[in-house]
Amino acid sequence: MFSLALALLAGPVSTEIAMPAQPAPLHGTLLTPENASAVGVILPGSGPTDRDGNSPMGVSASTYRLLADGLAAQGIATLRIDKRGVGQSAAAGGDEFDLRFDAYVADARAWAAEAAGRAGKPCAWLIGHSEGALIALKAVEGGDDPESSKVCGLILLSGAGRPAGAVIREQLAALPEPMKAQAFSALTELEAGRTVADTPPALAALFRPSVQPYLISWLPLDPAALIAAYAGPVFIGQGTTDIQVGVADAQALAAADPQATLKLWDGVNHVLKTAPADRAANIAAYSTPDLPLAPGVVEDVAAFIQARTPH
Repeated sequence: MFSLALALLAGPVSTEIAMPAQPAPLHGTLLTPENASAVGVILPGSGPTDRDGNSPMGVSASTYRLLADGLAAQGIATLRIDKRGVGQSAAAGGDEFDLRFDAYVADARAWAAEAAGRAGKPCAWLIGHSEGALIALKAVEGGDDPESSKVCGLILLSGAGRPAGAVIREQLAALPEPMKAQAFSALTELEAGRTVADTPPALAALFRPSVQPYLISWLPLDPAALIAAYAGPVFIGQGTTDIQVGVADAQALAAADPQATLKLWDGVNHVLKTAPADRAANIAAYSTPDLPLAPGVVEDVAAFIQARTPH
């Protein structure tokens, strides 16, 4: 009884992980509760988003750390990662010009195998947030290689249900002319597999020459087609006040995979926190690490994982 009390007081064990990779190791944090029933890998969203869900682009919501803590309290271990080029995995990024979407996909598969092995489980769940949801979907494409077999299933949070070009056009619709026309023209060229030589300085963050090969590798991917081809268990979670990805995206994913479980969280934004639709108030939640995840998010994800994890 005394040892059990000590274990409960100690809480989950946090372990720093370094996984061999080229050109340098990848890093993450494994959070393991006592007698974990399952393990998941949290795949970050786009840009320089770190293992905690924070970014120098103005995001300090700590969404992934809070998700890991919440799942640990439900008996589920997680491995949250710094993707290549970010945080402690910065040295693994290499030259931005050489990065392709498939590099993140290969890393996700390797992390799933790593997490399963360290947790002593037959497989790991891929928990993809935002762009991480697309990485998760691409990681199980085919499904017949040894690394794919290490994936129990998919948890897709705030993920697009359409090719990225459609989502980006929606997000850029409010740009003034002629910038909007220039942005849309650049997207069309990149979708066709062609680089763009002259992009306005104001659009450099999105279309700088060094990132264009990555965009060309990413833009053609269709999440609805990928989910339709996957036979494993899928959970789709989406907030109704997400100003980056809409409910229609989640519904498109669910329509493409009728066996998937769809949960719509009322009044929840892109970083999985309670927030109104008002843009300024919504974005304020992106920089509030002390604001907990919205009620239901952790509980729904945990319940799905626990009900479908092979033992």
